[in-house]
Amino acid sequence: MRRACLTLALGTLLVSAPAHAQTYDPNYPVCMQIYGPVGYLDCRYASLEQCKYLAVGRSATCLDNPYFVRKPTAPRRSRRGD
Repeated sequence: MRRACLTLALGTLLVSAPAHAQTYDPNYPVCMQIYGPVGYLDCRYASLEQCKYLAVGRSATCLDNPYFVRKPTAPRRSRRGD
């Protein structure tokens, strides 16, 4: 009986532990990898400069978002009449 209660208490503790989900938001080109006891990836930065500015003083690294899809640009047309 005691062992069952201990197992139940341990299981409850493990299930209720907070955790960050990795957020690969495909709308933003830059992610911040946060290191620590609960490390996670946060992809909500518009530029490397913005990410680096917000990473100052933290145990973090800024990197390209592997799921960001760059929209193709239309080829430029020449204005000269050849």
